Amino acid sequence: MATDEPRDTEETKEDLTEYEQIMPEDAPFEDGFGWKTIWATAFVGIVMLPGAIYLGLVTGQSMAGASEWVTIILFLEIAKRSFVRLRTQEILIIYWVAAGLLGIGVKLGSGAHLYGGPFGGLIWDQYLIQSPAAKGLDSYIPNWVTPPLDSPVYAERTFVHTDWILPVLILFLAMIINQTARLSFGYVMFRITSDIEQLPFPLEPVHARGVTALAETSAKAEGWRWRVFSTGTCIGLVWGLLYVVVPTLSGIFLTETVQVLPIPFIDFTAEVKTILPAAVFGIGTDLGHLLIGFVLPFYVVVGSFIGAVLANLVINPVLYLHTDVLSRWAPGMTAIPASISNRFDFWLSFGIGTSFVIAFTGFYMVGKTLLEQRKIQKETGHHSVKISMEDLPEGRGDIPMKWPLVLWVMASLAAIGLCQWLVPEFQWYWLVFFAFIYTPISSYIGARMIGLTGSPYGASIPYIREAAIFLSGYKGVAVWFAPIPLHDHGLAVRQFKQLELTKTKMGSYIKMVVITTFVIFICSFMFYEFIWRLGPIPSATYPYVQLFWPFEATMQTMWLKSTLPPGEVQGAAGLELLTDIIKAEYIGVGFVAGGLLYLVLVAAKVPVLAFFGFVNGLAQWPHFVILNFAGAMLGRYHFAKRFGESKWNAYAPILLAGYSCGMGLIGMTSIAVALISKAVSQVVF
Repeated sequence: MATDEPRDTEETKEDLTEYEQIMPEDAPFEDGFGWKTIWATAFVGIVMLPGAIYLGLVTGQSMAGASEWVTIILFLEIAKRSFVRLRTQEILIIYWVAAGLLGIGVKLGSGAHLYGGPFGGLIWDQYLIQSPAAKGLDSYIPNWVTPPLDSPVYAERTFVHTDWILPVLILFLAMIINQTARLSFGYVMFRITSDIEQLPFPLEPVHARGVTALAETSAKAEGWRWRVFSTGTCIGLVWGLLYVVVPTLSGIFLTETVQVLPIPFIDFTAEVKTILPAAVFGIGTDLGHLLIGFVLPFYVVVGSFIGAVLANLVINPVLYLHTDVLSRWAPGMTAIPASISNRFDFWLSFGIGTSFVIAFTGFYMVGKTLLEQRKIQKETGHHSVKISMEDLPEGRGDIPMKWPLVLWVMASLAAIGLCQWLVPEFQWYWLVFFAFIYTPISSYIGARMIGLTGSPYGASIPYIREAAIFLSGYKGVAVWFAPIPLHDHGLAVRQFKQLELTKTKMGSYIKMVVITTFVIFICSFMFYEFIWRLGPIPSATYPYVQLFWPFEATMQTMWLKSTLPPGEVQGAAGLELLTDIIKAEYIGVGFVAGGLLYLVLVAAKVPVLAFFGFVNGLAQWPHFVILNFAGAMLGRYHFAKRFGESKWNAYAPILLAGYSCGMGLIGMTSIAVALISKAVSQVVF
């Protein structure tokens, strides 16, 4: 890659340092939605979504890093050969089409995600009700979540059955309501943080500049970006051959699956039991984690590494050897059972305490900034803000703020009504509190954090949903599956800011979300139906979910059992179950330790991102954090010195994007062969 350095022309230097030159100031706002976008939507939904589902089940990785680039490159090449140029606005919308279709994930029990659209959630629910962890809970799980355990859908492995009508209908309604609330309130947050408060949004220009670079490529002006991207693609192709192709195709042509490298990590937890009892240790095998370390903020990676290593390799052995805290751990446990036992004994409670520190930190940062702004306004006498429609950029496509507010109120009322219909025993005033008090506050703080630091770390109060359920006195499990209107819509300000930076009309994004919402729902149904019919999920065919889903089920059923009367289900003891797992003294230790650490770092003038990374690392395994750290150190102390910091900062995200593209391309090829082979074998036999 040394020969591919960007030449130190005046244009390149400006490109590396000047965010303001993303688009000419006098450039008009243009619509990015059209037939090209519709064709891109169809391509991603029909061609790439099945590969994304399969790859997620096999490796646990999302294709939402490769899909965008594969889609854009394909359409760029088609456009060139058709003597058509893709405009910056069109490339931005196509990018979000791919990200929106393949990046939609379903959150599982402990925070992990299953990608491939909303029907991934139903695939998870069908596993959960059949899992050993949920034994005895099947009679409590309502039929609007998943069909009863005696339904033939589990033997036939199909969604095409009347028992699925109600779960699918609820899923669709919740999806529409949530998207409506997110778009409307996200737009309001954008208007407040960008137009009125005029926050800097430091990271959004980076993404916008990448889009303009692709637009230059469409104009046949390829430069150093394309060469770096190609380098990353070659790395992804070679690694994907070993990591994805060999295990995928060997399972078809050989009697057993061959893995050159274990997926998703090499686990040393059982081997280090005599030296480091209760430690969780291993090494991830996906090279992508190393390249991600090139891109993530350096202090976030360092903080995560220190937190993960300290928690898993130092604190765990000390707690086991010198206290009776980690009483559930036993020699011989591998990473997953050891992690479950340690989390139940200590880290779940400790993490609640540190989460409160993060929440209070977010509130403090936002409050401090607001006070500073008010002080400056008083000193300068400057109180002008952009509020009227006349002051907004001409042609951006804005509408009066009252209409999105009305739409958000309607969507929130619909969410409350849906929850009350599904779980009438749950008090309505909790839903009103979440929808109209907590969500707006959380969304505003999240939007301001993005606008001020670029970081998505908000100030959400940890476990507030769980606390509300316990305080309500509800008995049962249905409320845990209800679409409670508890969200952070502030994340949507990213998209609206990037629209403004690339001179793309707001309506382009709205139209894109509408069409992708329906396409992802239909395509997710078709391909999850097809893949589920090919074989059980999880099974040995999908090593990632077979390894991790029992852990996810254990964590989720812990909450389900906590609101059941004692003795009704094995392992259920009402609040006694939680008092055995969540201990107030450990929460206090986490809060005090986190607070003291934050004060020390602030006094030492260490970037606050290191604190966020550290707290996040306490809940992670070292397996993947070690690779992130190696990538961060390699990038900062080798490549940055070799190429120069500015050049390396420009190289790194493009190199990662190229790797994702190469991994996605070769993965898609092998997955296509696997799906065709299995489909043919199903037909023949």
